[in-house]
Amino acid sequence: MRTPPALRAAALAATATVLLPLAACSDGGDAEGGATKPSPASTASPASTADELSSQKLDWKPCPAPSEAQGGGDSPSPLPGGSVWECTFMDVPLDYAKPDGETIELALVRGRARNQAKRIGSLVFNFGGPGASGIATLPSFGTDYDKLRSRYDLVSFDPRGVGRSDGVECSDDARLDELYAKDATPDDEAEEKTYIDSQKSYVADCQENSGSALPYVGTTNAARDMDLMREVLGDDKLYYFGISYGTELGGVYAHLFPKKVGRAVLDAVVDPTESALQSSLGQAEGFQRALDSFTADCAERDDCTLPGSTGKEVEKWIAGLLAQLDKEPAEGLGGRKLTQTQATTGIASSLYSQETWPLLEQGLDEAEGGNGGLLLALADSLNGRSEDGRYDNSNAANAAINCADSKARFTLARTKAALPDFRKASPVFGDYLGWGLMSCNGWPVAGAWATPDVSAPGAAPILVIGNTGDPATPYEGAKAMAEELGKGVGIEITYKGEGHGAYNSGDACVQKAVDGYLLNGKVPAAGTVCG
Repeated sequence: MRTPPALRAAALAATATVLLPLAACSDGGDAEGGATKPSPASTASPASTADELSSQKLDWKPCPAPSEAQGGGDSPSPLPGGSVWECTFMDVPLDYAKPDGETIELALVRGRARNQAKRIGSLVFNFGGPGASGIATLPSFGTDYDKLRSRYDLVSFDPRGVGRSDGVECSDDARLDELYAKDATPDDEAEEKTYIDSQKSYVADCQENSGSALPYVGTTNAARDMDLMREVLGDDKLYYFGISYGTELGGVYAHLFPKKVGRAVLDAVVDPTESALQSSLGQAEGFQRALDSFTADCAERDDCTLPGSTGKEVEKWIAGLLAQLDKEPAEGLGGRKLTQTQATTGIASSLYSQETWPLLEQGLDEAEGGNGGLLLALADSLNGRSEDGRYDNSNAANAAINCADSKARFTLARTKAALPDFRKASPVFGDYLGWGLMSCNGWPVAGAWATPDVSAPGAAPILVIGNTGDPATPYEGAKAMAEELGKGVGIEITYKGEGHGAYNSGDACVQKAVDGYLLNGKVPAAGTVCG
C-alpha cells in the first residue's frame, strides 16, 4: 500500500516537538549526488575565520532530488510561473565558542521572489520537528506560501544534524523496523526490561555513529546559524516564519538577537514556559482533544463506518481495538505487522490535519477487520519511513536536538510515577506519551536548559498564532509565548480550528493578518480572533 502523498507531505511539516515513546534513529541516507555521506564525526572542514564565514558567497544551483536522510523522492517541481527551486550549502562554525575553528555545511533552498524590484529580502522558514528537512518541506508546500513570494525569496534549510546538514546517524533501517514494532507501552516487568534495553541500544547507536556531533546540534546553535544565514543572504534583519518547533527556534533567536528581528511569524506555538513533563502532558491533552473532535464528528455522521452513537462510544471502541492489537497484531505491509504502538502512532499522525480524518476512519475500520495496512502507512509517515523501507533522519535529529536542549532525564521510577496523570489526561495517548518521557534517559550529552529563554525586549512585533484544536502544540502555548516575548513584541492571534497550524489551513482571516504584516508591515491588533 502506498503512503498517500498528501499525508507524507503533511507529516513533513507537522512534526512538532513530540517525544515518541521509543526515540527513533536513522541511518543518515545518501548525500549530494547519491554518494553515501560520512558520519558527522568526519565531515568537519578545516578552520575558517569568522570574517570569511560572514562574507562567503553562496553557489545556488537547481535542487537535486532529496537524499534518503531528507526523505527521498523526486526533485522539486517548478514554482508557479516555471522558475526552479535552487539549493546550496553554507559553512557555519561547528562550535560557536570557537568561531574561527572547524566548520560544517548547512543545506539551503530558495524560491526567488517574483518581483525583484519590490523584494524585501529573504523569508526564512523552519517547519519544526525538530528534525524536519526544510529542503524537502518548503518545495512541498511552496504553493501554500506563494503569495509571500511576491516580495520575498522563500528560503529554508536543514538545521544542523538534519538531512544534508551533517545529519545525525543512528540505527539502520532493519533495526528501526524492529524498534518501531516493539511495545512502547509496557504492561509488566518483562516488557519494561525490553523497552529499556531498546532505549539503551538506541542511545548507544547514536553515540557510536554521531557522538562527536551530538554536543553541537541544539537550538541555540541553530539560532546562531540563522543569524549568520541572515548576514550571508544580505539582510540587515531576519524575516522569519516558524512553525511548531520552529516557533521555539524563533523565540530563542529573538532572545539572542532582538535588534535583528525583522517581521516574524510564529504559528503552532510551543509553550516556552513548560517543563518536559508539562509539555508531554499538554500534548496528551491536545491529542485527546483532537481525538474527541474526530470521534464526535464520526458519531454525528450517518455514513461513519465506526461503531458508536456518541463520541465516547466511538473512542471506547478505538481503545478496545488498541487493546486487542496489544495481544495480537494485525497484518500490515510487506510482512510487517500492525502492533498496538504503531496503531497509536498512526492515529496520532492522522490527527495533525482534519483532511486526514477520512484516512483514520478507513484505517481503523480495516484494522478491526484484520487489515492493518493503512494504519501502518499512517505510522510510517510520522516515523519517516519511505515506501521502499528507508528511513529519513528526522526522528534521529529530533532526539538529538531535544536531548541537547532539555535537561530532563527521567528514570523508570519517575516515569511510572507520572503515568497516572498521563492516563487521566488521555485514556488513548496517556501511556504512549508518558513512556516517551524516557527518550533522553542515558543520553551522552547534558541538556542546555529546563525551559528556553525567549524574552526579547526591544524586538520588532512578532505574530504568535495559536490554534484552538491543535493536538501537538496546544493552544495555550501561544499566550505563554506572547507573554514571554514581552509587551509590544508578542502579538497573539487565535484561530478557532482543527489540525496543526493555522496559516496553512487556508483560513482567509489568518492569511490576511499574516500577509498584511509580512508584505506591508501592517501589525494586526493583539487578540485578533479568526475562524
